[in-house]
Amino acid sequence: MRLYEKQALRRGFSLISGIDEAGRGPLAGPVVAAAVILPKWVRLPGLTDSKLLNREQREKFDKKIRATATAFGIGVVDNVEIDRINILQASFQAMMLAVEQLGARPDFLLIDGPYKLPLNIEQVGIPRGDFLSLSIAAASVLAKVHRDRIMCECHEVYPQYGFDSHKGYATPRHRKAIREYGPCPLHRLSFGCLFDESECEYDGDEPILEG
Repeated sequence: MRLYEKQALRRGFSLISGIDEAGRGPLAGPVVAAAVILPKWVRLPGLTDSKLLNREQREKFDKKIRATATAFGIGVVDNVEIDRINILQASFQAMMLAVEQLGARPDFLLIDGPYKLPLNIEQVGIPRGDFLSLSIAAASVLAKVHRDRIMCECHEVYPQYGFDSHKGYATPRHRKAIREYGPCPLHRLSFGCLFDESECEYDGDEPILEG
């Protein structure tokens, strides 16, 4: 999990930030990204892709990462902007916002996925990076926990949709609520599968089953 970090360190980089996002696939809510710079000495046994951890494990790691990170930043892009510029561009925007919020300028970026950001910083995109890089795995946890908290707050405003349970993903309960109540201001109207389930391509972001 430290291979990519060690390679960057050997090349002379010192402030290495992992970057990941949460919430590309849901029908509602924002996309959230996190950027994390971990100390060279840190060890976080058991940390992996946030989707493989349960809520209790994610919350535990979230506290550890925030307590031990050299720096971290969170970027949030709402559903209105997602509809305006599309989800991929919104994800990139959230990632760049997260880098801006670090409070320390990184000199190397490790990004989950085959992507590069339009930033003047040395970087590498790593497909399935949340399995391969400790820094990216840490970012995936911070992004997921932060987004889940936002969706729980959204539930207080729109309880009929059950956002506290499915966090905006296309679960049967969520789809039933959309059919019954129609979309709310948090829904991504540009997603064709919002009303037509045949257009929905599940991206593996989150389990379809609730719970």
